[in-house]
Amino acid sequence: MAKTLRALAWAMGVACVAIGLMHVLFGTASIPGELTAGATVDSRERFYNAIFAGYGLAWCWAAHQRPIPARVVRWLAAIFLLGGIGRLLSMAVHGRPHWFQLPLTALELVLPPIYWWLTRARRTSHTEVLGT
Repeated sequence: MAKTLRALAWAMGVACVAIGLMHVLFGTASIPGELTAGATVDSRERFYNAIFAGYGLAWCWAAHQRPIPARVVRWLAAIFLLGGIGRLLSMAVHGRPHWFQLPLTALELVLPPIYWWLTRARRTSHTEVLGT
């Protein structure tokens, strides 16, 4: 379980850093169907994705720790879940987004419980041990 958790945490971190940096570099041109957004939306896109890249670095940091800090992984997973809930709220208010957003929403809703399960699966007695 610890190896699976470590691999998933690394994958999450690397993916978030790559996605965040791509959006910082390309702005709204990196959003399917949003090529004509104005300067305000482009500025916001680049700003928030710098933070998203930092979020990815937090995942990489957690994956690098020995043992993996379960509490940090749970918090990072909760933030990811909140993003998925935000997408659901957007769909309820504005309708169906570009098709590419739908699998992203599914990942944001499905992955957090997997991370929570993986962090709990390796508890031994009263101490969390998540691999060396």
